[in-house]
Amino acid sequence: MTHRFPLKEIARQSGLSTATVDRAINNRPHVSPQTKARIAAAVSELAGQEAQLAARGRRMFFDFVVEAPARFSAEVRQAAEWVVPRIGVAVCRPRFVMHENMSEAEVVQTLARIAKRGSQGVCLKLRDVPAVRAAVDKLTASGIPVVTLVTDLTTPRRIAYVGLDNHSAGRTAAYLIAKTVGNVSGTVLTSRSNDQFLGEEARETAFTTTLKRLCPRLRMVDASGGGGAHFEKTQLMQRVLENLDHVCAVYSMGGGNHTILRILEQNRLQPGIYVAHDLDNDNRALIDTGHLSFVLHHDLRIDLENVFHAFLYHHKLTSDPLIAAISNVQVITPENVPAQSRRQ
Repeated sequence: MTHRFPLKEIARQSGLSTATVDRAINNRPHVSPQTKARIAAAVSELAGQEAQLAARGRRMFFDFVVEAPARFSAEVRQAAEWVVPRIGVAVCRPRFVMHENMSEAEVVQTLARIAKRGSQGVCLKLRDVPAVRAAVDKLTASGIPVVTLVTDLTTPRRIAYVGLDNHSAGRTAAYLIAKTVGNVSGTVLTSRSNDQFLGEEARETAFTTTLKRLCPRLRMVDASGGGGAHFEKTQLMQRVLENLDHVCAVYSMGGGNHTILRILEQNRLQPGIYVAHDLDNDNRALIDTGHLSFVLHHDLRIDLENVFHAFLYHHKLTSDPLIAAISNVQVITPENVPAQSRRQ
């Protein structure tokens, strides 16, 4: 593996030890393909960020720890990399740890490593569980600021939540379904990726309350879980749909929409309206083909601008506090998909 960066720089960027980096760089045995890929990604990130070093600003490292389907993690990374070159007051280097599923132990170990090596800020999208909250509190106690992205954590020590107004999104989904389906007898299928993601829980609470008020004759059936992973979601959906012979609408608060749609089709269930979240590549394709009726979207680039702004203000590199960290929901239909988001 060719590179022009010191081993310590690569180790710091990748979150691995210098010994591990040295073994991989010099093609020594007992280095897993995953570790090699992680080091290659770190070298690529360093190369992409090197152009910023011409700017005479302070060098700062920010860590992103995200538990989400790969399609969403990719959107977060792209948004962060879009924002970084536009920051003029410092040379910012983002480092990413992104997995579809992370155990509590893996999260705690990851955050402990970040605390040990140091960071100027940590942005998190993780499940709201006691072990994670305790690890976050240790981070903040060591002087590292924490921002939550899209899904929040119930800890007062994070400096900001950045992302969608989840209660507004849930109410909007209920309104769209009520106006389309009406107050008839029928079944609405709801789906979250995981019970422990606080943002999705807020969406569901607002959706349920609003739909019961607008359409009391509609009943809701929950098919939450699976974390957006194909196999787990398939098994769960099959169990839920066993006793259903009609679904008039779907509200998908997490991901896995290809899987949900396929299982519905296999069970000969065709909802008249399907509301999903986030205009990622999968959902762009599905709304283009008419499989999704509405996508509730927010611009992750604005969110990431707010994440970096919160960190820079914390470090007194900007005098303007973060005023509006909550993104308003955008209702995307097949007729108003933003031009830059359409598939080429």
